Amino acid sequence: MNIKKLVFNLLQENTYIIYDETKECVIIDPGCQSLSEKNVLKQFIANNGLKPKALLNTHCHFDHIFGNNFVCNEYGVELWASEGELANIRRFRASASLFGISEEQPYPPSHFFKNGQVITFGNSELKVINTPGHSPGSVCFYSEAGSFLVAGDTLFAGSIGRTDLPGGDYDEIKESLEKLIALPNETKVYCGHGPDTTTGWERLNNPFIAG
Repeated sequence: MNIKKLVFNLLQENTYIIYDETKECVIIDPGCQSLSEKNVLKQFIANNGLKPKALLNTHCHFDHIFGNNFVCNEYGVELWASEGELANIRRFRASASLFGISEEQPYPPSHFFKNGQVITFGNSELKVINTPGHSPGSVCFYSEAGSFLVAGDTLFAGSIGRTDLPGGDYDEIKESLEKLIALPNETKVYCGHGPDTTTGWERLNNPFIAG
């Protein structure tokens, strides 16, 4: 699988496009807000001849879903998210307004994830891992074959997602992190903000995990 990271909006959110040799792809957490950002995503897909098959949200804080409506409208794909994220979708406009941003209300999910569910596209698979704590319905996507994890805001390089937002829970995120660091050391972690890391490095160095 190939993974393209695009950094969008004022919160420097990481959007991911994952595709394989079939050119089918999934778009994860499209944070593209401005027209220019949406064009960056659109041009990458067009330039590489990709065929979007689904829109996947690790969670639905406003900075991760700015581009949901754009992606659904542009490519006719269905939106997948956790049922536990419906409250975050409902409060989208109120949350964005705190940053002086006015946007249309995002569409509700077409489908809800189940823990352990496998998302397929082309010749590829992503396994859904429920990881509440940063938000009630946070999930991560794991590829055993590709040895990588898309972690959303659950795990960062040297840190973890904040738990002081509505629905956050520190005890829950600690339990979720145990699931992630149980993955093989070489598992590459693509985070919702900031640089990539590995589960092995985090196990040894992350102050919220190590020891």
